[in-house]
Amino acid sequence: MQNKAWFKDLMHFLRLSHEQEDTAIIHNTVENGVVFRGTNLWILIFAILIASVGLNMNSTAVVIGAMLISPLMGPITGVGYSIATYNFPLLRKSLKNFGFSASAAIITSFIYFMLTPIHAEHSEILARTSPTIYDVFIAFFGGLAGIVAISSKNKGNVIPGVAIATALMPPLCTAGYGLAMGNLAYFFGALYLFTINSVFIALSAMVVAQLLKLPKKTFLLSKEIKNKNIVIGIVILLTIVPSFFLGLGLVRKEKFNAKADQFIKKVTTWEGNYLLRNNVNAETKEIKLVYVGNEFDENTADRINDKADDMGLIDASISIEQGVKIKDYDEIIAKDADLKSLYSEYTQLQLLLLESNNKVDSLETIPKMGNALLKEIKSFFPNITGCSYSVTEMYIDSLQEGKPISLIFFNTIEEITQDEKIKIKEWLKSRLNTNNFILKF
Repeated sequence: MQNKAWFKDLMHFLRLSHEQEDTAIIHNTVENGVVFRGTNLWILIFAILIASVGLNMNSTAVVIGAMLISPLMGPITGVGYSIATYNFPLLRKSLKNFGFSASAAIITSFIYFMLTPIHAEHSEILARTSPTIYDVFIAFFGGLAGIVAISSKNKGNVIPGVAIATALMPPLCTAGYGLAMGNLAYFFGALYLFTINSVFIALSAMVVAQLLKLPKKTFLLSKEIKNKNIVIGIVILLTIVPSFFLGLGLVRKEKFNAKADQFIKKVTTWEGNYLLRNNVNAETKEIKLVYVGNEFDENTADRINDKADDMGLIDASISIEQGVKIKDYDEIIAKDADLKSLYSEYTQLQLLLLESNNKVDSLETIPKMGNALLKEIKSFFPNITGCSYSVTEMYIDSLQEGKPISLIFFNTIEEITQDEKIKIKEWLKSRLNTNNFILKF
């Protein structure tokens, strides 16, 4: 009984009906947002131009500003709401204005990108050309937040946040960019992202409208309702399936890039050679390495490939090129004194980097030393149950610099005898190959 009461209290706490707006006001809000003429139309055109400039200049702030003032969510929410309430005149109106607004956005951005002298493919544009399953989640949850806010008396500042999260405007402007540049891959990729956002915002609006039991405008037979649900299911399936495979591709690329970064760190210096530059292509699983230093032979290249295999890059194609060879160095610097200076500085930086990496590796190894010592010493001193190992600096008055010293602490069940302490110290001297340590029990 207590569990039922707890669940009942939880559902009461989560119920939306407590703050639900009057159904007539909800209907008017949705219907007014559907219309694209006068004020809404001009705001749309200005938002399109702002977003296009933001994409063109690769300005995230400008793109966000365009999303904030864009009225594109109105007809999309109207589609979901009208399907849920069987309001077919409003559905036709919503679809008509949706098509008009999307077409106006693409045409306006197409004209802008045809006229602008800057056609660089910045990150803000590229980000809208490859949608994935994650965009489906963003659109659906963003749409849920939007329709809940519309249906609530306490709307707050949810709608602007939803406009930013679901990003309806930038994909349409990117589609216009793709048309202007003749790049159909960009056009269809951006259009697909816009389709994902539109379908799942409409779906979320439909779901919430049904959960809130908003009044129906017409009556449908059970067969008609079934046919409607089938059509909706087909649309959702056709929209979501490609994004799922694109999402898997994105995950594979991210995993490859992560492994490639770790691999490149390990081969930055290799048998007297220094990595001059590298290029990673996750799409084709190719890694290009260009070294400067000693002349490479086939065995050296094979060892680098073996290192890649050990780090999980079995399917990767590793290409290795020799930039500047040491044997050619004297001839080159004889012609260019500045190059000699730059190469000297580069070598020093590489040595400093190698030294820094070695220190990092050492810091990662030190904490594990206590565990290794404990496992070894327990075999002949079972009374020892714990071990702590650390390295610090000891400063002496006569010396300006500190002297490294190891601190070893053993935890025991019973007190260790003096003879056992002597044996343990002798073992540690042999094990650590040093007398410079402090032992405590």
